[in-house]
Amino acid sequence: MSNDYDKKDNASVGVSEAADDHLAVQLPASLQNLSEEERDALAKSGTRKVDLMLIPCLTLLYLLNFLDRQNLSSAKIAGISKSLHLTTQQYATAVAVLFAGYVALQIPSNMIASKVRLPGLYICFNAGLWGVVSACTAAVHNHVGLSISRAMLGAVEAAFFPGAIFLVSLFYTRRQMAFRAATFYTGSQIGNAFGGLFAIGILKLDGVHGIEGWRWLFIVEGVMTLGVAVLCAFIIPNRPESVRWLTPVERDMLLWRLESDRGTRDENDEVPIGQALKMAMLDPKTWLLALTLQFAFIAATVTNFFPIVVAGLGFNRTTTLAISAPPYIICAIGLLINGWSSDRLHNRSYHIAVPMCFTLVGNIIAVSTTKIAPRYFAMCLLPVGFYCASTIILSWIGANITGPSSKRAITYALVNALAQIPNIWSSYLYYSPPRFIPAFMVDLVACVLAIAMALVTRWYFVRENKKMEEGKDLGKYGPSEVQLAAGFRYQL
Repeated sequence: MSNDYDKKDNASVGVSEAADDHLAVQLPASLQNLSEEERDALAKSGTRKVDLMLIPCLTLLYLLNFLDRQNLSSAKIAGISKSLHLTTQQYATAVAVLFAGYVALQIPSNMIASKVRLPGLYICFNAGLWGVVSACTAAVHNHVGLSISRAMLGAVEAAFFPGAIFLVSLFYTRRQMAFRAATFYTGSQIGNAFGGLFAIGILKLDGVHGIEGWRWLFIVEGVMTLGVAVLCAFIIPNRPESVRWLTPVERDMLLWRLESDRGTRDENDEVPIGQALKMAMLDPKTWLLALTLQFAFIAATVTNFFPIVVAGLGFNRTTTLAISAPPYIICAIGLLINGWSSDRLHNRSYHIAVPMCFTLVGNIIAVSTTKIAPRYFAMCLLPVGFYCASTIILSWIGANITGPSSKRAITYALVNALAQIPNIWSSYLYYSPPRFIPAFMVDLVACVLAIAMALVTRWYFVRENKKMEEGKDLGKYGPSEVQLAAGFRYQL
């Protein structure tokens, strides 16, 4: 992975060292006699090691997360509805109930992740649990059993995504967040891209040992997840102060760089979890970012039915699963480009608005025609827009939510949990194949609102930055005095 350690991260250090505050950042003794070039080299080597330990693990787990979550769509094409005698509404309910526990438990889970000593291990433990639950789904025999299994899957999956984003925020500066988040987010797109192709191979086991193909799908993918979770538990780092494979001086450099970027040392140990929750809930930035992600995720709900929508083009099962892959491959490439550009240009808002324009065009085409070529072109445009935008919105949280890491963890969970609610009610919009007009119209409106909210949020941060430049008080939810002295400004 490329390293983008930015020398500008050190620009505020002198002010931070001199600030008269118990949270002011002090240059460690081990770094005081080193030249700037030597510090740069240490920063690069330390970041590279963290990249190798953290990002591949999160990418692989997220890939399996999407395989285990989205395999119900492949199972439907493989005949689960016929086998379990599911009505259209019962299938939609099975899709929706997963998000009930997923939404409800994200905030409590990230509260735990922010306070436990080993958040990486906590994430891997929950990944192993969802692998077990997914494998056990193969044993269900009716609608009730399937719904219970999916609800349990959502409950144990709640720990992963907001926890993973929080974990990334612990190790990288504000200018490094977008590309790292986008990189591990590609795991979900690889899962979407090759989940259908992988399903084709597994479904060939249909009848082996008297087990139906869709049941093998849950068994194989669940066991894979459990195995990978155990492996990652031995590799993934937990906190900057305890990360393995770093030399003591590399660890000092990592901590100093992170604290310098934030303008203060982390107050996490000094802030009770209840107070951190209150800080997150009352911060207006939380709700601006939550609304932006909410509308982006409404537009993204089509992914829950992607193979079914593609099946509306009239191809057979194998072809449908195969042609579901290219849109997500395009999306994975787009994620990396958009994340890299966002970090390099130090911009978030336009890197949200522009990708959502692609999704907007895709929805306009999708709602207008069912002809194969334009409809498939629309399906290629949809994911690249809302997923590229979503990763940047989440990176915006890490860049602009001030306060202790526990507040940031809760904000991640709160914003992401609220954004998942549309997955519950949107599943009932996909009832009119092959055009799915109600679903695509709702998605279209959501695209417009997501673009508008990105620009409104940008305006808010521009206004707050202007207040800082004029020396005005931003209130208790703005940056601290030490951060202001260090030249803190909100990213736009």
